[in-house]
Amino acid sequence: MNYSFKNALGNKQLILEIYVSLNVKMNKSDKTILVTGSGTGIGQAVARKFAKLGYNIIILGRRKEPLIDASNILKQIITDEKFESSVTYYAGVDVSDFEAINKMFDKIGTDFGHIDIIVNNAGVSGPVKIFTNSSYQEFKDCVSIHLTGTFWTSIKALKILNHTGKIITISTFFTEENKYEQRPYRFRTPYTAAQGAKNRLSECFAWELVEKGIKAVATNPGPVHSDRIYKTVYPKAAAEFLRVGGFPGLSHKQIEEISVALLPYLGDEPERIDNESKKIAISLAEKYDGLDPASTQRLAKELLAKIQEIAEKVQNNTKKMIVDNEFLSQDDVADMVHSLASDEMIRLLNGKVIPNDRVFYPVKPIVERTIEIDQDKTIENKTILITMTCTEEKLLNFVKKIATKINNMNVKQLIILTQNDEKSPEMSKMFEGFHHHAIDMADENTVKKIFNTINSRYGRTDSVIHFTGSYDYDNKLTALDRQEWDTLVDKFINIPHLVATESVLSMTTRQALDDPSLFKGAKGNIVIVGPISPVGKKIVGEVRARSEVFRGALRPYVTTANQELRDVLNSDINLTLVLPGNINGDLPDNDKLEKVLIGLSSQDAKKNNLIYYVDE
Repeated sequence: MNYSFKNALGNKQLILEIYVSLNVKMNKSDKTILVTGSGTGIGQAVARKFAKLGYNIIILGRRKEPLIDASNILKQIITDEKFESSVTYYAGVDVSDFEAINKMFDKIGTDFGHIDIIVNNAGVSGPVKIFTNSSYQEFKDCVSIHLTGTFWTSIKALKILNHTGKIITISTFFTEENKYEQRPYRFRTPYTAAQGAKNRLSECFAWELVEKGIKAVATNPGPVHSDRIYKTVYPKAAAEFLRVGGFPGLSHKQIEEISVALLPYLGDEPERIDNESKKIAISLAEKYDGLDPASTQRLAKELLAKIQEIAEKVQNNTKKMIVDNEFLSQDDVADMVHSLASDEMIRLLNGKVIPNDRVFYPVKPIVERTIEIDQDKTIENKTILITMTCTEEKLLNFVKKIATKINNMNVKQLIILTQNDEKSPEMSKMFEGFHHHAIDMADENTVKKIFNTINSRYGRTDSVIHFTGSYDYDNKLTALDRQEWDTLVDKFINIPHLVATESVLSMTTRQALDDPSLFKGAKGNIVIVGPISPVGKKIVGEVRARSEVFRGALRPYVTTANQELRDVLNSDINLTLVLPGNINGDLPDNDKLEKVLIGLSSQDAKKNNLIYYVDE
């Protein structure tokens, strides 16, 4: 017993405080937390917070060097706090990597036996560009890391989470609806789709894991001070704005090439900027006739300065929409996670998405229960494409019915594409007599080839109707294997995006990818018919939560893609999400749906039909 403690014996209050402090540390030493994407940024801040509380820390990420640095920081905290807890890192682990996550959890199960908290934090900026210009692989990778990474990491963690385990997911409030509002996040379609589904997935976890005693919440911190937002998101968005809008002396494609080459050096010393701008100028001068290296270098540096100016303007404008004009710090987010991880707080908030985003965004009301359709318009002499990944018999019969009606309306051509799977022979028989192809709807090259053929034969696609179909809401998502989950993500996120992208390019021209001005005034209609609401007299919360996961992906996706089509590209292309069914559990009114889909396909002017609940 040291001197300070002996002197404290006469002070009961101090004795109590010392006892409580020691007791908390001893109780915490057997607790373990796993934080994904934790080598740097928010993930590391969360790990530091819990290291100071005596938790065993498990961190993971794709790059080894940041994890080693983070591990050393965490070990020093543990040493300073005089804990006996441990720090373990798993390098080379991408949360979207099926095998890597499986192997990691097998090792964790052997080494730790159980964990207490999992924090789903791993994420990437993803492509920050117009949705038509992000490659299909870029789109899928972003969704896979944010959404599938959260799903599969949580599923594997269930085997070793203790009976009071907690799943805390960090996402974004940009994808949250407010009454009849839905916020777009310009240039971030895969990010918004993934985050929208991730919020709803967290709610679904809470409902499905009640019997296990495991609780789940999501938190949306909004803009956070970080290199990602200052050096990646804002500058890339500014670069895309200039690529679309133009910059004197450079073509749209040249703006893109310069931005890709120089953005990594934004904020570096002038000498580095000078060297890198010289390199890209020489490269462009060799590639494009008429470009002088010296003048091109000058333009490149001016472009980079303009990108920085716009990025800072966006940043400052965003701050003005916050009460205290300040973004949260990474430590602030760590404090949020710590608060949510307390037994009492997570009990009170289980199943909720916590809106910690303090930005007051002005948003147009775009979720509709009425729809504007010109009854006098027809689909005569139009090329109509119906695509689907659905296999439900009732929906297939409806598609055949509407296809028959469309075929009898003097259209130029009706083409039907169905998913090439075990039901292909059955569907081929159902659509005999129609111009029908069974293809792999998830294969980019196959879908592109179909659209190119349509354009070469019929000039363009006028209207596209895509049916996602639904999934069995009685089956727990937490019971799915990885292949089943991946199939759902393809069906309800990736394929709708691929169809929407190729439809827009068919209604415009593929040359618009390099010259965005060609999108201006382009016309056409794209209708995505999403999953129906649950049907039945008594629908329990678990079923409702499960049904919203992929509807929650499509709403922000369509909202963001529409803003890009209208406000950025100045096109007249209408992209509408139709969600059948209603909150009462009634069967969808197929006669009404048929009328709406034909009406939407007949439009020849820009309309404000973005998200429509046809049966509400």
